Amino acid sequence: MSETDLDPYAVRQEKTRIPPNNFLGRVKYLGPSLVITGAVVGSGELVLTTSLGAVAGWALLWWLLLACLSKGFVQAELARYTVTSGDTYLRAVNRLPGKIWKVSWPIWMGLLAYIPAVMGLGGVIGGGGEALSFIFSLGGIEISGVVCTALIAVIASVILSSGSYRWLESISLWMVVSFTLATLVCAIAMQFTDFHMTLNDLAIGFSFDMGVFVALPALALAAYGFVGSDPGGYTYWCIEKGYPNYLGTDRSDPQWEKHARRWMKVLQTDVLLGLIVMVCSTLPFYFLGAGVLNAMGLVPDGSGETIAVLSNIFTQTLGQWAVWVFSFGAFFILFSSVLSGYATTGRYIPDYFIEMGFMDRSNVRLRKAIIRWYVGILPLVAFLIYLWAENFVFLIIVGGATAALFGPINAGATIWLQKTNMDSRIQPRALARYGLRVILMMEIIIALSVIWFVVLGPLQG
Repeated sequence: MSETDLDPYAVRQEKTRIPPNNFLGRVKYLGPSLVITGAVVGSGELVLTTSLGAVAGWALLWWLLLACLSKGFVQAELARYTVTSGDTYLRAVNRLPGKIWKVSWPIWMGLLAYIPAVMGLGGVIGGGGEALSFIFSLGGIEISGVVCTALIAVIASVILSSGSYRWLESISLWMVVSFTLATLVCAIAMQFTDFHMTLNDLAIGFSFDMGVFVALPALALAAYGFVGSDPGGYTYWCIEKGYPNYLGTDRSDPQWEKHARRWMKVLQTDVLLGLIVMVCSTLPFYFLGAGVLNAMGLVPDGSGETIAVLSNIFTQTLGQWAVWVFSFGAFFILFSSVLSGYATTGRYIPDYFIEMGFMDRSNVRLRKAIIRWYVGILPLVAFLIYLWAENFVFLIIVGGATAALFGPINAGATIWLQKTNMDSRIQPRALARYGLRVILMMEIIIALSVIWFVVLGPLQG
């Protein structure tokens, strides 16, 4: 059997590795957090975070920090279970009690949420098209956002279906990093303009004013869902990185507990790195939205002028010349979200087939073929959704609100799996367990808010 035919999600004892015993040693094993950060840093930050700041001003700064910290915590603890068990995300949640025709109820929830989740992907690709249209307009060429989105959909489909896009991912990653750093520079430069943040603004940001939240629930809830980590997607990248293999399968070895705990430190370092990058990527967009756009009375509403409105966060702090930096950066950060985000979601699809009994887990070639076909078709489907809505902000809000519904499922599943299926020797400490329960209760309230404000609200009137 060739290396390519080996199951990347099967744990093999021969791949056990000695864990590093210092920080520098752990650094060489980091990576999954940066992959998932590259997938989620983009539309959520550029569109939703900035829009939230533009509408709410400084009042919901605490809300964004809560999203990053709570989802990062769940990501770390869910990964603790999947790495020590070797389970993929869907295999793990399928262990939960409450079977409905062979599979657990979260599997069905995921399938029901599929269409609104894809609508969010339509928003991401539509945002990329609008950004490309804006670049052309700067050069005096008028090409509609719809045409540009169609072009991006075709290009993304070809790239993703070929499977040979690692080089482009690397380029996009560096562009995303550069754009994020440029945004950070703008946030710092804002302090030397009329839009500067004051101590009073910061106090407002941590005032926990629920009145502001209630005034714009859909946007706030969508921002919570889209901003921050993807705990489920992160588990796939951890397994493909090799973390479960590194721990080894021989639990009878008296050195196994010490061995496993040291690898847990690697995992925790990876999660912490991702969290730092996430917070440092999120806050500058919010600062600029609250400081610049809110002061100017500008709100990105998903119309054809949305990218032009967003460009003010650069031009009002660095000067008019920065419009070119913003336009190219916005395009690459959204296009990167298309590549990385679609590649991540593609890993769920064969797992659905496996857990529902439609294919054998050992058929690696079929799994890879399904992923390749899926990621090749998805951009075209996403374009059709954007063509229907022609408002990428609305679509991103739908996708973000849907993601928020799954918060309590992830937190609840993590609590149950750690308690019932995890080796007691490496279970989290009491403080972490209590923290998960607090987050679970909070995310239940958030999910109920999504149902009340986003789902039932429009139906009521």
